[in-house]
Amino acid sequence: MTAQAETADRVRALLAREKAVREVAMFGTRSFMVREQLLVGALRTGGLLVRVDPDRHGELTTRPGARQATMGTGRDMGAGWIEVEPEALSGAGLALWVDVALARRG
Repeated sequence: MTAQAETADRVRALLAREKAVREVAMFGTRSFMVREQLLVGALRTGGLLVRVDPDRHGELTTRPGARQATMGTGRDMGAGWIEVEPEALSGAGLALWVDVALARRG
């Protein structure tokens, strides 16, 4: 199983209780939409692309393994988009980031 597939499986399990979950290929990820809003995307590396509240962006990028998400070389995706390294997703780390993304959705 690839690192991306493993992360996607874990996200899928965390979202099992949510309604209207849909998976799509987007931004080079296996993305998860909840009620037609992008929540997170499993990256090829096993990391996670997370959509967060832009007002919390600065705070959240100080967490271990988190950084500003980029699209290609040198183009950041703007406030509200964070990439989390695979190492920061072990244990309860993945659930924490999925919860942050769900909170953005309201």
